[in-house]
Amino acid sequence: MDLFEYQGKQYFARYGIAVSPGGVADTVDEAVVVAQRVGYPVVLKAQVKVGGRGKAGGVKVANDVEEVSEHARGILGLDIKGHVVKRLWVERASDIAKEYYASFTLDRANKTHLGMLSAQGGVEIEVVAEENPDAIAFLSIDPVQGLSLATARRWVSEAELDEIAREQTAELLVKLYDCYTNGDCDLAEINPLILTPDNEVHALDAKVTLDENASYRHPEWEEFRGDEFDDPREKLAKEKGLNYVGLDGTVGIIANGAGLAMSTLDVVNQVGGTAANFLDIGGGANADVMAAALEVINADPKVKSIFVNIFGGITRVDEVANGVLEALRRVTINSPIVLRLDGTNALEGRAILAPHLSDHLIAEPTMLDAARRAVALAS
Repeated sequence: MDLFEYQGKQYFARYGIAVSPGGVADTVDEAVVVAQRVGYPVVLKAQVKVGGRGKAGGVKVANDVEEVSEHARGILGLDIKGHVVKRLWVERASDIAKEYYASFTLDRANKTHLGMLSAQGGVEIEVVAEENPDAIAFLSIDPVQGLSLATARRWVSEAELDEIAREQTAELLVKLYDCYTNGDCDLAEINPLILTPDNEVHALDAKVTLDENASYRHPEWEEFRGDEFDDPREKLAKEKGLNYVGLDGTVGIIANGAGLAMSTLDVVNQVGGTAANFLDIGGGANADVMAAALEVINADPKVKSIFVNIFGGITRVDEVANGVLEALRRVTINSPIVLRLDGTNALEGRAILAPHLSDHLIAEPTMLDAARRAVALAS
């Protein structure tokens, strides 16, 4: 679960990480009230889960009530890369002497936590990695050992942060690691982490992704689930217990297994198409699951074709075929469906589907053939 910036800062604050004072506003009048409370000058920031807010006009500095009102009216309702701004974060503006970068995430290959720290902040870390990789100090952290203050001090020294900022930054990194681990984050990132002219270090931005698998430990996370801001497709999928991620393409994807679903997205892209979603139905491709999956994809107006890619292992293809047919009796599908079914009992499954094939329900023998057909239909 990705958090909005204001939610990330609220999460950071729970772990003692210094952030700029501010508040949320859903209207122009609320923005004025928050600005008067935190004190001028203030920064108004569009709350959308996408980068490039500043370039799109979603971040503005205001020095008085008139400017707050003007900027709030301009930002609320703004479309930033397909995300309409419905909420603002209004915070006291900060003077900046230096900008740094800090983050923690999981290094799956090495089975450790990975810390990244750089004296070059305020820009995308991918740009820094490409143009000046030596500017990033990496730290592998044994989850059992954790991050000590002594290790954090060595780390900030290796990253060549300004001497005056090192001790504060080391202390903040220990808190950020605590947030990342005990807060069950997949990502905890500060960009920029700033040093003010008064030699104070604090988080000017917050990018936090929470591990949904740990949600049973965090009933308080429910406060972060604002229905008015959720992708309606993802909201519907969550209600139906599906592992779904909405994308911007025109080919709806249903596959069994995360690896196969990712490969399906890749092959659709390979043949010139764009996927509308990631949807993994796992091993339970029965009629109920298939109907739920088709209903979610069918609700996406951008979808022009649906690619069902099933490889039967534990799941038998004949059961999948029956599930597809039963699902089609329950759900009226707007787009043509292309099926690729292989694996256990594939011949039996194809035989079940054969009498029902049409221009609207199409079977292809291979994943590549099915992808080509689905992309052609979507075009």
